[in-house]
Amino acid sequence: MSPTFDPPPYFRLHVFICTNRRPDDNPRGSCAQRGSEALREHLKDAQKRLGLKDVRINSAGCLDRCGLGPVMVIYPEGIWYGFNTIADIDEILDTHIVKGGRVGRLMVDKPDKAE
Repeated sequence: MSPTFDPPPYFRLHVFICTNRRPDDNPRGSCAQRGSEALREHLKDAQKRLGLKDVRINSAGCLDRCGLGPVMVIYPEGIWYGFNTIADIDEILDTHIVKGGRVGRLMVDKPDKAE
């Protein structure tokens, strides 16, 4: 059997932001009710403004972490963030997406040594 070689990734980073919307009376709530759609648009606009063509910002349906929302996950690392404000989005953009670091205070699944 010959070795398998994966092609290089098309995007350096792939960001999925939950924009799921449930009825207002749903007890789980939804990320869209908590402002994820506008925050996603802000991130997408900033990504385009910075010319980050190797980064893809996508809407996602329910990512099943409703109680932590709004949420996003960034691949290939699989890092999850909960965020609420434009300032949070800007910090994730600068620290993680541009510089490759982590925003410990917003990480959903914090490593033992997260700040």
